[in-house]
Amino acid sequence: MKFMKLGSKPDTFYTSNGARSIKSEIRSDFVIQVNETRYLLHKFPLLSKCLKLQRLCSKSHETSQIIQLPDFPGGSEAFELCAKFCYEITITLSAYNIVSARCAAKYLEMTEDVEKGNLVHKLEVFFNSYILNGFKDCIVMLQTTLQMTKPFQLWSEELGITSRCIESLVSKVVSDPLKVTLSHNHPNRTGDIEEVYTMKKWWGDDLSELRIDLYWRTMAALKSCRKVPQNLIGDSLEIYMSKWLPKISSNIENGSGLNGEMEHSSSNSRLILETIITVLPIERNAVSCTFLLKLLKLATIFGASASTRLELTRRVAIQLDEAKVCDLMIPSMSNECDTVYNIDIFLSILEQFWLQSQHQQTSPRKTLQLAENGDSESCSSSLVLNSSMLKVTKLVDGYLQEIARDVNVPLSKFIALVEAVPGHARVNHDDLYQAIDIYLKSHPDSNKSERKNLCRTLDFKKLSQEASMHAAQNEFLPLRVLLQALFFEQTRAAMSDVHLTEVPSHNEASFLPDSLSTNTSTPQQSRNPSVSKPRTRVAADDDSKDGSLNVKQSCFISTKPQKMMFSKCSLMNCSKMEK
Repeated sequence: MKFMKLGSKPDTFYTSNGARSIKSEIRSDFVIQVNETRYLLHKFPLLSKCLKLQRLCSKSHETSQIIQLPDFPGGSEAFELCAKFCYEITITLSAYNIVSARCAAKYLEMTEDVEKGNLVHKLEVFFNSYILNGFKDCIVMLQTTLQMTKPFQLWSEELGITSRCIESLVSKVVSDPLKVTLSHNHPNRTGDIEEVYTMKKWWGDDLSELRIDLYWRTMAALKSCRKVPQNLIGDSLEIYMSKWLPKISSNIENGSGLNGEMEHSSSNSRLILETIITVLPIERNAVSCTFLLKLLKLATIFGASASTRLELTRRVAIQLDEAKVCDLMIPSMSNECDTVYNIDIFLSILEQFWLQSQHQQTSPRKTLQLAENGDSESCSSSLVLNSSMLKVTKLVDGYLQEIARDVNVPLSKFIALVEAVPGHARVNHDDLYQAIDIYLKSHPDSNKSERKNLCRTLDFKKLSQEASMHAAQNEFLPLRVLLQALFFEQTRAAMSDVHLTEVPSHNEASFLPDSLSTNTSTPQQSRNPSVSKPRTRVAADDDSKDGSLNVKQSCFISTKPQKMMFSKCSLMNCSKMEK
């Protein structure tokens, strides 16, 4: 930390009867009122260096005059610093008091026009030659401008102190933003030595000490110069958010709400949040998707503007394939919705993601053609897109598993999330089946129609053997779905050594057990008309809860190919129902 000493005489100022004076053999003849503090001083040393005091004295014809200096920039401390300079008393100037001293000297007009080597000149030399060359000194100076009154801040802006400090900071960052040798030690106000140990982010740590308005001006200048890597700007924004909103971020990640202290400061927090969003780098991966989702959580909690939330939603959608399920658990702050998490936000993110994907989407056949034609760049981008779609699909299924435990999640929103993923993007239905299983167990009061609507989203052809076997014995599934699971598992066993090419979709009307006699029945089954007739009875009674239990009790999944197993199973169930 740089400092400068002026003057050589000892400090002889003292307080007597509520007034500040100086020990002298000459009686004081000059009374100055600075805000609430009165000074008993002498005209000669002060008038010889302060043009403003000269003019004020010339206007007054009273012998015992009191000079009023209301709204003095920097207050009585800054005035006393200037007064000591006039008396040649030793004063120490540093980044902590040079701003107030400079504004006070400007106010008193202590310029070269009055006396050579006056205070304004000395302060300017020290400011330009030393303070602006120190990164930490500029930070401290900017902080001091915010600790004073509004008129004082205006004085600082008028003198160009704030703008010159910001320009100095930007120039130092731009010179070498990755330079590791710029790690530095500096004393704080208590004299202890502080060390900046995060080398690559040294400037990000220091800038995080600034108040949000000055921080915004600095980061905007850094972005406009386009010489600093965007990922470093993103790192700096993350550091700033973690420093100024640490409790809020921690509580959000733990799923708890705001406490009274946070609600009291929500207005300031909203300002910080919206300001950070305005300086986000536009390049993809300049900031992590986790950080963007944290900002979106904060925007939801603090009630940020709709445009702010929309911009964050768009940014998250661009990098959605990098997200984690835990990051997407955004708390619901609406009084109209009883769900724990805000599902509508995730639906909006998904909508944005698939809209962006449609503009870039290339079919698998087109991808193969691009590869054959040697267009490696287009082929690579297509493969990356397909990979992103698979990751997002897995992310959606993981999210479904989490919200399925919430008893207040309506079936309509759950199905909307399932159907938000195009059919071709979900190549495996194991995770979706697990989410549906959790939902049915968490919502035991769901009626038959709701369970059927939910299970229609499943494609048993895309279930693994383990998931299919579990579904075939799941008592929470409707009987029709249970029979479908039994059929596909039996077909898998029967055709284990044959490539399965024509298996009817579960959404087709012909998929009822009746179709088995026409599509997949053996010759023995075709010649036995008694087999298909009871199957129709099973299909008609597929909503019977007892029937579901009968299937579970009467049927088992064999690991060996048995062509007649499903037919026998159906006959056994039908006979039990008829009894």
